[in-house]
Amino acid sequence: MLEIKDLVYEVEENDKKINIIDHLNLSIDDGKFVVVTGPNGGGKSTLAKLIMGVNDTTSGNIIFDGEDVTDKNITQRANLGISFAFQQPVRFKGIKVIDLLRLAAGEKITVTEACEYLSKVGLCAKDYINREVNASLSGGELKRIEIATVIARGTKFAIFDEPEAGIDLWSFQNLIKVFENIRSSIQGTVLIISHQERILNIADEIVVIENGKVKKQGPKDEILPEILGTESAMNSACSKLV
Repeated sequence: MLEIKDLVYEVEENDKKINIIDHLNLSIDDGKFVVVTGPNGGGKSTLAKLIMGVNDTTSGNIIFDGEDVTDKNITQRANLGISFAFQQPVRFKGIKVIDLLRLAAGEKITVTEACEYLSKVGLCAKDYINREVNASLSGGELKRIEIATVIARGTKFAIFDEPEAGIDLWSFQNLIKVFENIRSSIQGTVLIISHQERILNIADEIVVIENGKVKKQGPKDEILPEILGTESAMNSACSKLV
């Protein structure tokens, strides 16, 4: 279980302190598929980075499985079972896909085992297992390989920061299938930062963050109609102004 208590993250701009995350409170139960959404600039990606330890909190507490991890670094949090997939996956020149999967798994897994992880994210293993994780791979391929490393780690709490960013429609459609498979076979908790309705539609819970605070949290069937209703209202208002 993840508990966030009175979390604050400040930045300084023009000699003035601005709260990006403003006394935020949030609780996520084990085994849930949660999507965090909300307006641009509301603090969603910042929250994800704070949970992973990429950014340091200004104040407040992050508690994971009953342990306060607020002062722990990225490596310590990873060892406790938290993983993070960036908007733009890192490219590793000189490292092959199989080596990356072995690093993620923490052991020298066999080629067959590595191929199984690639198959889970919809990649033909024989075409990728010995490829370098470099510029020859497309954004969609990198995203799926990164997800495969998260699966290989077998983490308790996996965070995906806007996985749809920077990929084409074909790759996005395949990405949805990957998350649907993860959703059906979930063993840990998955938290995705996303605006995409198709990703929102496979969530157990949706969290809406606005101005650094949790505006809404609840089951998908309760929150999604409200979100879509708001978007429809905005589109209607815009059309009347044209």
